[in-house]
Amino acid sequence: MKRLILAALLAAGVSGMAQAHDPLKEAVANSARTPANSARDAARHPYETLSFFGIKPNMTVVELSPGGGWYTEILAPYLKAEGKLIAAGYSPSSSNAYQSRSGTNFQKKLEANPAMFDKVQVGTFAPPTTFDFAKDGSVDMVLTFRNIHNWTGDGDDKLKLTLKSVYDALKPGGVFGVVEHRMPANQAVKADSGYMQEAYVVKMVESVGFKLAAKSEVNANPKDTADHNKGVWALPPSLANKDVDRAKYVAIGESDRMTLKFVKP
Repeated sequence: MKRLILAALLAAGVSGMAQAHDPLKEAVANSARTPANSARDAARHPYETLSFFGIKPNMTVVELSPGGGWYTEILAPYLKAEGKLIAAGYSPSSSNAYQSRSGTNFQKKLEANPAMFDKVQVGTFAPPTTFDFAKDGSVDMVLTFRNIHNWTGDGDDKLKLTLKSVYDALKPGGVFGVVEHRMPANQAVKADSGYMQEAYVVKMVESVGFKLAAKSEVNANPKDTADHNKGVWALPPSLANKDVDRAKYVAIGESDRMTLKFVKP
């Protein structure tokens, strides 16, 4: 009888350990992440955000416009064993100097840490003209973080072309996860502020065929009034106004952000 009880307790312990294993938490807690990036988890909520989008470790995921690779440092180890990460950004061979520099810097980041990034596939995403990152209907999830405001400068029609490239890449039932700086609904959007109204983003994404599945307030910041000199870049981490009202902007923290989950029917 004692042996049976001990065996049952051991089995329960093993089961509890299995349940406690969370690959996404492990990816977020990965000590190989850049310390400055990890320090911003409290403002960016990567675990809660990716959980809300429904990411799974066996998915094929595209990260659009990865920038300096903040989310890439989480997505790459999370998807490495069972899934696939496609980082889609500017090409190092672009004739545009800014795009070439951005693409080169990102490539250097990947090459500097093969243990983390050796399985990452790289695609080219340079809206509104170049969308060479995945075959149509081949992707489970597309993610973009604080980038849609950069895609709006050429007007609604060009933005729709960009969003259509996302729609085409996804499988039916695939998810498009969006995080974007949010302007209050009753406030006029200022050009080049970095902020967007949530209703406009929903309208444009749905205009190419997506359906809004859910919203989350996980990245909300009610202290952000979105009316700052130099726009969203007045806030951390940019602090574009330098010492002018620095304490005020630090107290506000990072921007108020919409977090939207769209699904391809």
